[in-house]
Amino acid sequence: MTVERAVFAFAGFMVLLSVVLTHYVSPYFIWLTVFVGANLFQFAFTKFCPAALIFRAMGLKYAGQK
Repeated sequence: MTVERAVFAFAGFMVLLSVVLTHYVSPYFIWLTVFVGANLFQFAFTKFCPAALIFRAMGLKYAGQK
């Protein structure tokens, strides 16, 4: 698995989690969805994401990297 795929998988999980939390806990958890979406948008252009740093430290590589 590459860093990019791991970031997308983690973001998908976080969006689903925020929907559940928004429904059952508090409508303010919708801001978690906003943060995840903004972070994905920013990652697409800069390849900087806190989760990507963690996945990189775990040994995953960027796509096309040997």
